[in-house]
Amino acid sequence: MAPEQWFWCFVHEKVEPLAGCRAADRLGPYPDRDSAAHAVELARQRTAANDAADEAWEEHGTRYDQH
Repeated sequence: MAPEQWFWCFVHEKVEPLAGCRAADRLGPYPDRDSAAHAVELARQRTAANDAADEAWEEHGTRYDQH
């Protein structure tokens, strides 16, 4: 039996199982409903961290966590 997969759907703004909207309208897969429910929050956190790393690279020529 394959593991369950869950997705966050931007069209319906809710968690969906594998049999849901098209991939272009979703984030995932996630291993459980709760993880999928927090997909947008996680994506925002990852984007903020990557933006900070990019800014540090542009300012100092190195990753922000390396001093």
